Amino acid sequence: MQTSLKKQLRRGAISAGLMTSLFVSAHSYAADAWKPTKNIQVIVAAGAGGGTDQLARLIQSIITRHKLMDVSTVVVNKGGGNGAEGFLDIKMAKGDPYKIIVGTNNAYLLPLVAKLGYQWTDLTPVAMVAQDDFILWGPENSPFKTVKDYINAVKATPAKYPMGGSQSKDVDQTLTMLINKTEGTKFVYIPFKSGGEASTQLAGGHIASNTNNPSESISQWRAHQVKPWCVFSKERMVYTKKITDTQAWSDVPTCVSQGIHIDEFRFPRTVFMPGGVTDAQRQYYVDLLKKVTETPEFKEYLERGALVPSFLAGKQFNDYIQADDKRAREIFKEAGWLKQ
Repeated sequence: MQTSLKKQLRRGAISAGLMTSLFVSAHSYAADAWKPTKNIQVIVAAGAGGGTDQLARLIQSIITRHKLMDVSTVVVNKGGGNGAEGFLDIKMAKGDPYKIIVGTNNAYLLPLVAKLGYQWTDLTPVAMVAQDDFILWGPENSPFKTVKDYINAVKATPAKYPMGGSQSKDVDQTLTMLINKTEGTKFVYIPFKSGGEASTQLAGGHIASNTNNPSESISQWRAHQVKPWCVFSKERMVYTKKITDTQAWSDVPTCVSQGIHIDEFRFPRTVFMPGGVTDAQRQYYVDLLKKVTETPEFKEYLERGALVPSFLAGKQFNDYIQADDKRAREIFKEAGWLKQ
């Protein structure tokens, strides 16, 4: 009898201990959890109308439509200095969880080429929500049957085959420098105000090629003015819907399969917060953005622009930034772009 009573008491003590532990854990989680109690300012590290602005406003509309937050969001464009204006604003808002900024790899590459008063480590990385592929585009009536034929022609007479792209010391020129490094070419790079303008210049025969995102050349491809030679990706794009009468994005071969020794070059779509925020505050936005990327509207946005579905947060996102930063530093150093 005494033994049986001891066992019952022991079981009761264990059960009570488990209940206490569960209560403490639940209480701790509730204490650590955070959500905003006033409106959120979404800063865009670019001007109105571009790809970064469109992404920020899509995120805003999805949050509103699906009621993912109890507070409102206000989108503010601060694109001066290729986005540096916005990142400086975020740096100055240290500890403020009511500001986030939508940008690209400009968050961590801009400070490499100019003295801007901030480093990406002054900010809090939240997530990468997607990536843009890059394509090497040529004119539809190009005399070259293969990419390697074109590359060999550039090696022979570089001045005859200028490469166009969006802006200088930005991703398009970075990729052009990487091609020069891996293939031994000496492309003459001509910067334009945007990728759309570079595509128009290619269609008009004013440049011989450009490095552009898929979405920036859709209309010229449909009009049979330009053609995608190859995509800088390890695998072909997944989108099978026809863009022209005969071709889809999935029909574009990879550049590495065409003899160019660059297996991947992509452009991240990123979200950062000010430095000095708590892990719980950062995690709130990670969870929010994850929900945004799982909506039908966001998936439609990815397919429409032929973007790569890529969601990274936490250590994975930090590792991505550090690897991308390292590769860019090597290219910038050879080009003489690194700030002194």
